[in-house]
Amino acid sequence: VEKSIIAINLPNISLLSSCQRLQSTLVVAEQSDGALTPITLNAVTAACKIGGDVSCLVAGASCSKAVEQLKSVAGVSKIIVAEDASYKGYMPESLTPLILQIQSQNNYSHILAGASAFGKNLLPRVAAKLDVDPISDIIDIKSPDTFVRTIYAGNAIQTVKTSSSVKVVTVRGTSFEAAAETGGSSSVDDAPKVEGSPLSAWVSQELSKSDRPELTAARIVISGGRGMKNGENFDMLYKLADKMNAAVGASRAAVDAGYVPNDMQVGQTGKIVAPELYIAVGISGAIQHLAGMKDSKTIVAINKDPEAPIFQVSDYGLVEDLFKAIPQMDDLLK
Repeated sequence: VEKSIIAINLPNISLLSSCQRLQSTLVVAEQSDGALTPITLNAVTAACKIGGDVSCLVAGASCSKAVEQLKSVAGVSKIIVAEDASYKGYMPESLTPLILQIQSQNNYSHILAGASAFGKNLLPRVAAKLDVDPISDIIDIKSPDTFVRTIYAGNAIQTVKTSSSVKVVTVRGTSFEAAAETGGSSSVDDAPKVEGSPLSAWVSQELSKSDRPELTAARIVISGGRGMKNGENFDMLYKLADKMNAAVGASRAAVDAGYVPNDMQVGQTGKIVAPELYIAVGISGAIQHLAGMKDSKTIVAINKDPEAPIFQVSDYGLVEDLFKAIPQMDDLLK
């Protein structure tokens, strides 16, 4: 009887080991001015949590800087490099055929990217071409086929299990630690040559320039809301941010009112941030805004309305007119 039990169990153990070996993930690296963006390192951490080999695709007109950064990232076993002028601008029309070709050659079980504008633009197209269901903006991984994401502006948690042959997933960067940039020893391979879409071509882009940290990567973020009253008053926040080496954000109400450009918007329909310190100035705390910043380690709220919802999530609250409080803060920082 004992021998029969052993004979039955051994194939199951062997099958489990085989399945574990089959797990492999392709992380599509995101770049900015040729350098790796921080959210890529968060996506690598998520890929390592899934298990199996982790490969990274670096595609663009100039990839050398990003490749050098990835070589030292812990957990990455292989870097696939596609350096060609046709990938300038990182358009999904040109990157999707490349990813599909790499997928057909390597049979990855998972394809991941950060849940940024880049990832949200690219991976749904890849999923459609693979005829699988994409899973967006995950905040945790339960198993290789089970993921956790938020719904209803972060008020509910949804656990999603998929039976798709290829799991196409975007990762919320603030929910995963950045992969260590030391201890890596990955190989570098050239990507196959693939023709992109003849219907689309990259022309140009115009980006706002700033000496302040990028909003999603800053350790300190100061955001203004409708209470700022106009765009000129945001100068107070800019001066304060320069002294604190902080990024400046805004609520949707401030963006919709035309106070600041929409690339500064923090919230459900803007950028998701989780800095060490988040200072909300003149922001009432609509649920859509809270969804974009409630994971911040320390939240400070300044609002003259003591009943403002922002105080329910803040660690420190100051009930004061912002036009008195901000100049006082500025004087103290001098």
